[in-house]
Amino acid sequence: MTDIEAFLRTARQVVTDEARALDVLAEGLDEHFAEAVQLILGAPGRIIISGIGKSGHIGHKIAATLASTGTPAYFVHPAEASHGDLGMVSKGDVVLAISNSGEAPELANLLAFTRRFGIPLIGLSSKPESTLMKQADVHLLIPSLGEACGFGMVPSISTTLTLAMGDALAIALMKYRDFKPEDFRAFHPGGKLGARLSTVRDLMHSGAALPLVSNDTPMGDALIEISQKGFGVAGVTDGQGQLIGIITDGDLRRHMDGLLENSADQVMTENPTTVGPDILAEEAVAIMNDRKITSLFVIDPDAPGQAQGLIHIHDCLRVGLG
Repeated sequence: MTDIEAFLRTARQVVTDEARALDVLAEGLDEHFAEAVQLILGAPGRIIISGIGKSGHIGHKIAATLASTGTPAYFVHPAEASHGDLGMVSKGDVVLAISNSGEAPELANLLAFTRRFGIPLIGLSSKPESTLMKQADVHLLIPSLGEACGFGMVPSISTTLTLAMGDALAIALMKYRDFKPEDFRAFHPGGKLGARLSTVRDLMHSGAALPLVSNDTPMGDALIEISQKGFGVAGVTDGQGQLIGIITDGDLRRHMDGLLENSADQVMTENPTTVGPDILAEEAVAIMNDRKITSLFVIDPDAPGQAQGLIHIHDCLRVGLG
């Protein structure tokens, strides 16, 4: 057997073992999980996550996921808690303590603090008879299935199950709170994710930047407007400021003969495709791709028919969409 074959066999075995363990976890979820969700939902404060070693690393991720999906949360290191950080925990909070063995001595002071001041405690462990689980008000039990290394020493299956339990908590809470993409974006304004969650309002051009002409505007003046605004189009409005059409490159080509003898409403395409300002920019890109167009006028939801802005495909490409 070559080294490559051995490496791949080991890797596949690890992934298979962890996948099977996740199936066992899913099948074993019961009313205790629901109790944990209800306890967090009823808490006026935050959820405090704590754990040591690999459990601490997973705890950091769980806290970050909760915080980014509408459940205020932060991580408190159990050793630091013994040296002043217990002051970060207060009545109204819920503590989620993580320990695969349930016997991490670093958690002792935090557990005692929750018992002394009546702060609800959720224990997450694979040992139902452990000190942690005996102290906890609500038990989140992960199955004890060993580790993927084969000799129970390298946290792998246990950390995968702990992470999955944390994700399950976060998403159950998120769905109950009806947490929407626009809410998610408030916590993720940067990077590719922020771009995907941008709305048309975030990217559109408005005010003096809008290329607009009235229906009776001579095409010579309309061409100046198209050239000055730089989007390759102009919206056409009626006497009440309602958007009734759009002039594009295609319209100009179709009316090349005698173009300057026409007015805007004689050249325009009527009833152009428009969007509202609050849809995701990603949806606007899909519309532009489907219609094979490069820009969309944005209609004011409070003044139907009024052009509020314009979004161009280049604006979307600039932030990583498209």
